Amino acid sequence: MIRVRQVKINIKDNNLKKKISNILHVKEEDIIDYKIIKESIDSRHKPDIFYVYEIDVALKDENNIKFNKDIFVSPKEEYEYTPVGNIVLNNRPVIVGSGPAGLFCAYMLALNGYKPIIIERGEKIEDRIKTVDNFFETGLLNIESNVQFGEGGAGTFSDGKLNTMVKDKRNIHKKVFEIFAECGAKSEIMYKNKPHIGTDVLRNVIINLRNKIIDMGGSFLYNTKLTDLVINNNKLEEIIVNNTDHIKTDILVLAIGHSARDTFYMLNNYLNMESKPFAIGIRIQHKQEMISKNQYGDSYKLLEPASYKLTYTTKEGRGVYTFCMCPGGYVVNSSSEEGMLCINGMSYSKRDSENANSAVIVTITPDDFGNNSLDGVEYQRNLEKKAYNLGNGNIPIQLYKDFKNDNKTIKLGDIKPLFKGKYTLSNLKEILPDYISNSLVEAIEEFDKKINGFASDDAIIAGIEARTSSPVRIIRNEEGISNIEGIYPCGEGAGYAGGITSSAIDGIKISENIMNKYKM
Repeated sequence: MIRVRQVKINIKDNNLKKKISNILHVKEEDIIDYKIIKESIDSRHKPDIFYVYEIDVALKDENNIKFNKDIFVSPKEEYEYTPVGNIVLNNRPVIVGSGPAGLFCAYMLALNGYKPIIIERGEKIEDRIKTVDNFFETGLLNIESNVQFGEGGAGTFSDGKLNTMVKDKRNIHKKVFEIFAECGAKSEIMYKNKPHIGTDVLRNVIINLRNKIIDMGGSFLYNTKLTDLVINNNKLEEIIVNNTDHIKTDILVLAIGHSARDTFYMLNNYLNMESKPFAIGIRIQHKQEMISKNQYGDSYKLLEPASYKLTYTTKEGRGVYTFCMCPGGYVVNSSSEEGMLCINGMSYSKRDSENANSAVIVTITPDDFGNNSLDGVEYQRNLEKKAYNLGNGNIPIQLYKDFKNDNKTIKLGDIKPLFKGKYTLSNLKEILPDYISNSLVEAIEEFDKKINGFASDDAIIAGIEARTSSPVRIIRNEEGISNIEGIYPCGEGAGYAGGITSSAIDGIKISENIMNKYKM
């Protein structure tokens, strides 16, 4: 096949085959088939907007094709791995957590006959959905099964974004997307520049992925929390779950997620851990129509709801950036501890709500909260307690103009608030440190120069966005092993990933580390 790059076609023109034939100087009937490898949107020259494709083309005759940097023989882009471990495992490997890191680690282990046991402190997805919906309606929090904890992980109640900055020469990310597609995600995730699944579709994908793992010999234990370790001669012998039950295992994968704070404290008794930088801020809502018009001009109705990614460095040198932007979405109460409140963003697959929302977050470092391994956890908790108290248990929200002027919001403007969970009009400056508040205002005013209306008076902000990434890193060596033999820190919670795709990639890498050493 022939790979063709930089295939630009106006969004109003749907004759892609004709465009390919013109580039390759062949007749349309000479094109046997073609497959989109990548698709992005070029809106730099509004009102003319283009799809930009990278395409693999099968031709009747390739002999007369003139090759150049954008036309060449299609490369082989497949994930390949063969287990080579020779140490026999006496017990089945155990994976803690059924988010993307845990599930993809489990999938690859199960695929190769290792029959992993996956333990999950929360509920299976069918029950978890009911529990979370009840929390949104009543405020009654289940501290073990919520937006953060339960099958599928925190990403299940998000936008299901799959874009990642991870550099991956081995096509592990492609394997991740292939598995998602096999489990029910739309095939377009294989080529979209900013692929997403949507929280509604992702739930069914997780169920299908679970069933594949079970069919290959894996097992799931729900409502099962890791509460202690049994270690002898610096080697794992067994784990204790729910404070009483023992499970013998030689291998423990810690895919615990970024919010398992009680588990962090337990692990700190055994494992080498360190604090790491993360980010804190708010989530801002605008009308999606305004965002799409800014990005695409008058052609916005012909395209999917637009997204954005904005960055800024303040005069004091702090980084501020948008994060987890959700087109056509909702702001979600994503709390997991009593008396504390944090938020996240969520979109359904159609992204069809009236509002866009995004986190706007400020980078912080151990210089702000302390260098002890769990100081970042306590920093998060302190702000989440303040947010809970400010909103009387509800999400505290405010108009941007009032935040800028340090006034409590009394009445909302033209933007309809879209939340999952109850909210209370507040003044978020009462809970945020000045260096965060001032950085947010400085950055939002700057972002308005790029997206006209970003700093509009009636933009709605909400707090607090505190779970952007793990505040700790569990130290591991090049083989993925912690200071205790047999324990493999993995994914976002362990400090080695950020988001669904990078967590899944790390899960696969850890499965390889295990299979490079052990066999069943």
